[in-house]
Order: sequence, then structure tokens, then C-alpha cells
Amino acid sequence: MIEKIKSFFSKNVLEAEEETTTPDQLATAALLIEVMVIDGNLDEQELQSISGTLSSMLDLSQDQIDELIDLSREEVADATSLYQFTKEINEHYDIDKKISLMTAMWRVAFADGHLDKYEENIIRRVSDLLHIRHSEYIQCKVAARDQ
Repeated sequence: MIEKIKSFFSKNVLEAEEETTTPDQLATAALLIEVMVIDGNLDEQELQSISGTLSSMLDLSQDQIDELIDLSREEVADATSLYQFTKEINEHYDIDKKISLMTAMWRVAFADGHLDKYEENIIRRVSDLLHIRHSEYIQCKVAARDQ
């Protein structure tokens, strides 16, 4: 697993600097994947939502996004808590980027047309770990639902 991560990052270092993938980008993708897999249903609409979100938030090529999603799935499967992901976000993201991520998580949850209680729970836990106020949490939910 460590070798795959090293390989992913070393491969991307060779590409143009503006396309370099960072640990906080991996954490962003992993949190979106967490929302997708938490309900036990791997929905194509949710995966498309993740891909589109990563494309706009992280400014990566489609190949890098696909590889990042694959790596994130492995990271999520091996993770024992959300902390390893939220720690990276807290270290690298300001409040505006955190709110954008929270809205993106809600978009993934709503993408299949059904908000599962487990999806809502994991987003709530992440919002607490990212130190997002409850009012901002609700604003993100409403914004994503109304899109």
C-alpha cells in the first residue's frame, strides 16, 4: 500500500508542477469517497459527482483524477478513522475551502436522489472535525440540495 502511494506521488512529480497531486488532495478525494461508500451502495451518479468535484476543486487532469479516486478508495478501505484525512484538510485548507469541501460532500450524498442517514452522519462528523459551525453545515446542506 505504501509503495502504491509513493508510486502515485513520484509519478505525478514528473508531470508539470501545476498538476502535482498533494496529500491534502488525496484527503479531499478520500472524504468524498467516504460519503459514497458509507451507505453500502456504489452509485455511478455519486462517482460522477466526485469526479466533477475533484476536477473543479483540484484542477487536475482526468487521468490524475481517475488515479486519485482509485488511490482514495484504497485509503478509505484501509482507514481506521476520519482523522487522518481531516488532519490534512485542517493543515492546508482555509475556512472557505473547508466549506466548499463540505458542500461537495453534500452534493455526493444527494447525487443518487436519496440522502441516507449514514451519509448525513459521516458529513456531520467531518464537519465537527473540520471545525465548521453548525450554521455553515446547514448552509452547505441547503446549497447542495438546491443545486
